[in-house]
Amino acid sequence: MIRIITGSYKGRRLKMVPSPSVRPMQDKVKGALFNIVRDRLQGSVCLDGFSGTGSVGLEALSRGADRVVFVDEFYPSVKAIRLNVAKCGAEEKAVVLHREFNRAVIDLAKKGVRFDLIFLDPPYRLLEERNPLRVIRKRGILKPGGLIVLRHYFKVKPKLGDFKLERQVALGDDILCLFVPAAGEAGGEPAPGGAGAAAEPAETGLPAAPRSLKIGRSRRKETQTRP
Repeated sequence: MIRIITGSYKGRRLKMVPSPSVRPMQDKVKGALFNIVRDRLQGSVCLDGFSGTGSVGLEALSRGADRVVFVDEFYPSVKAIRLNVAKCGAEEKAVVLHREFNRAVIDLAKKGVRFDLIFLDPPYRLLEERNPLRVIRKRGILKPGGLIVLRHYFKVKPKLGDFKLERQVALGDDILCLFVPAAGEAGGEPAPGGAGAAAEPAETGLPAAPRSLKIGRSRRKETQTRP
């Protein structure tokens, strides 16, 4: 069973993904994570990458985040996230994307969406082959002063260099890595459109209504072992 630990959705039980390849973050790890970021949550715009059940993004909303974009390419996870968002009554604050992570970041960047907090919980093996931090840096979707939290298995070493590693927290087999923009980081490539781009709400950069964020589904199949 997974649940929301505290906040406005406290105690809500969330649907599990019927697959052994999806391992939700345990309450101990999730509690430690949100103790670290608690002062950043109020009114924030968050990205929950490799969302799984959506429990991390929903915990963020429960504790005061303003909006969360959930991204996962594994369709059973996407179905569970949508159901869990509905269970919490968070539809107006959530955008759920069935999309491969890199493609989702590229499309979000094109729309000028930027985030205060980015949570990454990728399949363990993915970090041995790909670096999700690189596309975040190149596309400039982390706001100045923003924070990335990457969870990984202690035997897997994420690639470094795209952001400054500010802190590491060991929790059993899990490591939480906290990354911030490097000094002098320009923020990646500018969003196209310039002054002629469609207007977006001030501060959040997200569309006025979640359904207006139209991004096509990825046709790639999930092949990695998920956390």
